[in-house]
Amino acid sequence: MILAAIKITLCGIAALAVLYLLAIMPRMIKRPDTSLFKKRYFAHRGLHDNGGDAPENSLAAFRKAVEAGLGMELDVQVTKDGVPVIFHDFNLRRICGAEGKVVSHTYEELQAYTLCQSAERIPRLAELLALVDGRVPLIVEIKAETADVSCCPVIDKLLRAYHGAYCIESFNPMVLWWFRLNRGDVVRGQLSSNFRREGEYWNILYFAMTHLLFNFLTKPDFIAYNHKFSEEPGRRICRRLYRHPAAAWTIRSEQDLEAVQGEYDVFIFDSFLPSRAGRL
Repeated sequence: MILAAIKITLCGIAALAVLYLLAIMPRMIKRPDTSLFKKRYFAHRGLHDNGGDAPENSLAAFRKAVEAGLGMELDVQVTKDGVPVIFHDFNLRRICGAEGKVVSHTYEELQAYTLCQSAERIPRLAELLALVDGRVPLIVEIKAETADVSCCPVIDKLLRAYHGAYCIESFNPMVLWWFRLNRGDVVRGQLSSNFRREGEYWNILYFAMTHLLFNFLTKPDFIAYNHKFSEEPGRRICRRLYRHPAAAWTIRSEQDLEAVQGEYDVFIFDSFLPSRAGRL
């Protein structure tokens, strides 16, 4: 009887393990070209300095990244009147010193604010694409605070017309699901972290996101994970078992970069210029 109970328990554990591996499995067939990741270093929100004349997600910061030959990561939201703009936070407080959310303003209203007390203003995605013009690859993070992903077709319309190398990523699994259903040719990445250890509000949704349990739905082509939590099993399985590209965010020192060299293929960096970037 004890032996039968042990067998049932082992079978149950094996079944759960199989279900877990299936749940976190990324896209395995008809995978798109991920050669843009041959450029391993991407400037986080451009090559920026929030205390200078090229603050984050500004055209000045993106121009500096292009001139340095660096790939770049940027954040895109859609305004109240349907204009894709580049801005990270959902609200304006930290960067513009104003109240309200980006999505609650029209583009013209947003032009009343400057970035980090510089002369730079919130740029349109169209301006960034024209500036880069295919010279360096882009990682486009799509910001969507809720399950409403009506921003996706608006952003995608601009990306369809762009001829340079780019991919999209998002924390929101619904964004990736939209691209899976509508733009299967676009490389898509799941952003994640260990949200409990980051101190975020913890519930079943954050648990699922931490452990990449939405991958069965979104089928990402790469995982972009907080480098502080590289040991997370789901992230490691996706890279080592499923052999998918892994991106580290956000590296802020040479020491951190060296510490995770063997764990990732792509490095999104901030606050310093990696010495390795000049050797590629």
